[in-house]
Amino acid sequence: MSQDFSNELTMRLNLSCTDFSFPLLDHDRALAVIALLGFRGVDIGLFEGHGHLKPGRELKQAGQSGAKLKRRMEEHGLKAADIFLQIHERFAEFAVNHPEIKKRAFARDQFFRVLDYANAAGADHITVLPGVTFKSESRDDSVRRSAEALAWRVAQAKAARLQLAVEPHVGSLIDTPERALDLVKRVPGLGFTLDCAHFTRAGISDARIEPLTRFATHLHARAARSGRLQSSLKENTIDFPRLLAVLNKNQFTGWIALEFVWMDWEHCNEVDIISESIQLKKLLETAAARIK
Repeated sequence: MSQDFSNELTMRLNLSCTDFSFPLLDHDRALAVIALLGFRGVDIGLFEGHGHLKPGRELKQAGQSGAKLKRRMEEHGLKAADIFLQIHERFAEFAVNHPEIKKRAFARDQFFRVLDYANAAGADHITVLPGVTFKSESRDDSVRRSAEALAWRVAQAKAARLQLAVEPHVGSLIDTPERALDLVKRVPGLGFTLDCAHFTRAGISDARIEPLTRFATHLHARAARSGRLQSSLKENTIDFPRLLAVLNKNQFTGWIALEFVWMDWEHCNEVDIISESIQLKKLLETAAARIK
């Protein structure tokens, strides 16, 4: 059933673009492209497995590295919209809910460091992965440990005046909207970096995804369809105008990051990143302007 959003205020659109969308360029040129495309914000991928900036290097002297990044962004007129931390190329290796104490301890240490990095870079939002279900234990145990680890991180982030969010994603322990809602309700203060594409790929409808917008503090936007995590806008089945209207109704004030990526994973190297980003940016701007 359709809903009436006619009484809503015009949505203020804060658009950013992921720096890891352009892996064939060096980081400074990637920032230049993002600025040339008309974005004010940039999502920083702090990924050990891919992307430009590696946590193993950046977090050794987190404050200095973050300040250097801030200066580089400012040269292009950009602000850090989010710092996305992934400390290993395999997301289960140092998952927040890993059964091994030593691996959880390393993940906690890296998280402490990224707080300083984010503050120095001028960011106010951090994204981490929620963890996985480990075969050596029950799903309930994996979820419980994830909730405990994330509650600790929310407290540390709050003390540093930062918002923490997790991204529900393919292969995680919150791979359905219902599982994602269950986890976020266990951890007060935790937000979502919501990427509908991870659910759309699995054939999940927009209507099932919409309840997650109440907890969204950041958004990843890219075209997708059933069977494809990333598609062209022509093939896209996500109703972005409706998504913006629902976000606006829920008083969303965060950044919306365009996250078309180019990599040999999930067929993500089969679309024109530049053209699709320009088209989706225009679609979002037009849709936001019509929300009144």
